[in-house]
Amino acid sequence: MVRYRLAVSKHLVPGLGRVKLDRLTPRDVQRFLTELRGKLAPASIIKVHAVLRVALADAERMDLVPRNVAKAAKPPALGRSERRALTPEEAKSLLSALTGDRLESLFVLALATGLRRAELLGLRWSDVDLPGRALFVRQTLQRTDKGLAFVPPKTHRSSRPVPPSALAVRALESQRVRQAKERLAAGEVWSDLGLVFASTIGTPMEPRNVNRRFEQLRAVAGLDWLHLHDLRHAFATFLLDQGEELRTVMELLGHSTIRMTADTYGHVLPARARNAASAIDRVLGEEGTA
Repeated sequence: MVRYRLAVSKHLVPGLGRVKLDRLTPRDVQRFLTELRGKLAPASIIKVHAVLRVALADAERMDLVPRNVAKAAKPPALGRSERRALTPEEAKSLLSALTGDRLESLFVLALATGLRRAELLGLRWSDVDLPGRALFVRQTLQRTDKGLAFVPPKTHRSSRPVPPSALAVRALESQRVRQAKERLAAGEVWSDLGLVFASTIGTPMEPRNVNRRFEQLRAVAGLDWLHLHDLRHAFATFLLDQGEELRTVMELLGHSTIRMTADTYGHVLPARARNAASAIDRVLGEEGTA
């Protein structure tokens, strides 16, 4: 929520606030996005554009504007070589370094499900169905100008069911046991919010503290370049490497469009294309002749 307000107050109002809503044109929006180049990273410009597009979609639905002119404008493309991908061997080293840590289950779940930090910290036991092998993203923990708050997922696709792997199920089972011990130790001090990942007294966890602990553990694994959000990146990359469809990965990640998934993970697709070409050789009996 804070990011959306910042997009409006710092960029949209100064850049487009003088243009009347019903006079706004695609050219105005395109010029505005172009002027943001050099001031913001491509990913940030895309987010500002997304906020404008959603706002104008609401205005169009209420007949305040004849059409959503932001749809016609094109934000900058995301670079495909911005992030290094975690390898399976590095992931195993990380899992080893996590063993026994209080936040082990949180980090394992991030890698095994691709959930965002805010989604993990907002996860409740009522959102988890271990016998049915399902968990549901229904709220996130965000820092607002009034402090930490639980808010709905940012888009309708972000609110989604996620089928946990066996690794994720074991992490959740371990977390339930660990939390039961902490709850017993806390006694009457415990705040029963039903969170899967909470402080030692049941209250919401400070997101920055989660990042700090991850940075300490990644150093133990010799992965100083790795960020917590890169576990989500690794989850998607591993699935694509194993041949999962782009749309399936999009749905698991909660991306709003398949273009976003393709732009972010396009580096995995050339290898899959080569494998597809090899498959044609196998079908047509040309294997080994290329």
